[in-house]
Amino acid sequence: MPQSDVIIIGSGLAALSAAYHLRHKQVTIITKSSWLESNSMLAQGGIAAAVDKKDSWKHHLEDTLAAGCYHNNESNVELLVQAGPAEMIEWIKRGMQFDCNQKGQLLLGKEGAHSHNRVIHAGGDATGKELTQFLYQLTKPYIQMIENEMAIDLMIHQGACVGVYTKNAQGDIESYFASKIIIASGGCGAVYGHTSNVDVITGDGIAMAFRAGAEISDMEFIQFHPTMLHINGKCVGLVSEAVRGEGAILVNQDGEAFMHRVHHLADLAPRDIVSRAIFYELEKGNQIYLDITMIKNFPIRFPTISRLCERYGINLANGKIPVAPGMHFLMGGIHTNENGETNIKNLFAVGEAACTGVHGANRLASNSLLEGLIFGKRLAVHLSSLSFEVRKLGKGKQFDKPNKRKLELPTKKQIQEIMTTYVGIQRTKTGLLYAIKWLESFREQISFQDFNVKDFTTNDIEVINMLTVGWVIATSAIKRTESRGGHYRIDYPLQDDLNWRKKQLIRTKLEMLVEV
Repeated sequence: MPQSDVIIIGSGLAALSAAYHLRHKQVTIITKSSWLESNSMLAQGGIAAAVDKKDSWKHHLEDTLAAGCYHNNESNVELLVQAGPAEMIEWIKRGMQFDCNQKGQLLLGKEGAHSHNRVIHAGGDATGKELTQFLYQLTKPYIQMIENEMAIDLMIHQGACVGVYTKNAQGDIESYFASKIIIASGGCGAVYGHTSNVDVITGDGIAMAFRAGAEISDMEFIQFHPTMLHINGKCVGLVSEAVRGEGAILVNQDGEAFMHRVHHLADLAPRDIVSRAIFYELEKGNQIYLDITMIKNFPIRFPTISRLCERYGINLANGKIPVAPGMHFLMGGIHTNENGETNIKNLFAVGEAACTGVHGANRLASNSLLEGLIFGKRLAVHLSSLSFEVRKLGKGKQFDKPNKRKLELPTKKQIQEIMTTYVGIQRTKTGLLYAIKWLESFREQISFQDFNVKDFTTNDIEVINMLTVGWVIATSAIKRTESRGGHYRIDYPLQDDLNWRKKQLIRTKLEMLVEV
């Protein structure tokens, strides 16, 4: 039975950041597909950091809190934004190449809810891909990478996590032991029908942690990205918010702009507001487009998006890209402190699978890659200060017992339809109760009890994880009887989004004055 100092489940940027800073330890990364398949690889916009002289970490803090509807863990946000500029300088010194002007100065973009141009990008609109590949090449010599092997359950012994069970490509169950286990498996985009996430993001790490007894928090806060390429009723890829940062505006089929009537930041309002505005327009029967006619050399600035549009027959010369909202990011996840610690000894989480509270109720654009770098590093530094001891449990779970009952599961599409319809951009008590009742009809399968996981296919396990995470999202959503950020209850409507945010900002500033 293989042993390591550290096992990391997942291979995105947060996983690689932790692995890079733990390269003096014996680290094993387990990923159910290829390291090339992660949401980090798809991240287009960039990395937010207050590197400009006109900007400051305090401005970045204020923007993050406002976008997060003041549901954020403010101390963790401070850790994030204060560390951002130095972190970016460190990666540049290591050789990471970000987009610069002819004078060698960083090109800084602007995205929704940012008060300053602070978004650093690489490859035009391929920042996640460029950075993830760069970090992988630096880390590869020091780690063991196990691909195409799915983590299916955590080993818990006397209240501590001691390892992980996996299912390999041949369908065999494997056991891996380690002193520390890190879940960095991403969010749960595949739970919804329209998503910017890769197909493999089925909430596996969060579901495993939930079964093991880890605390899960803020799962009701789901961010829907406003602009996904919308073709024949399907969302087929992401159109970065950076496009609107460069001046593009949202219009209907008649060329009429509408966001200026919704929010004072118009097309660069926080993502939850823009997504709902587009959703309401679509509900009225309108078609929504991004008008890009004001962006010069669009294919050069946004090569990834241009190739995506060409693949689906969109003529960019017409200046309009059809868009609709799709599930993009999970603000909640496995509850951790600033060092990635969970309530289970030796179990840690980082990246989108974790909930540090930095994103609050709605993530500020381009804060996710920064979070992966900063908190991956913090976790590694913390682990380096701990003692390491690998405990073997012998045979562990029995995977050869016969099943007591037949496994009956819905399809992924059925789950996605339930979640999109009843636990989507807008929610009601009636709809949430219906979704919960439907999901709970598979309660026995969710628990893994009386079933031999050895007989499950990888698809079966993914479906069970989707059911688990879907149930947690829906039950969390019904308990929050307010509308805030990515959680919008039309039976508990806000009087006005903008006024609510302004009141919260005024209250926060008053509290700061009192403290001073």
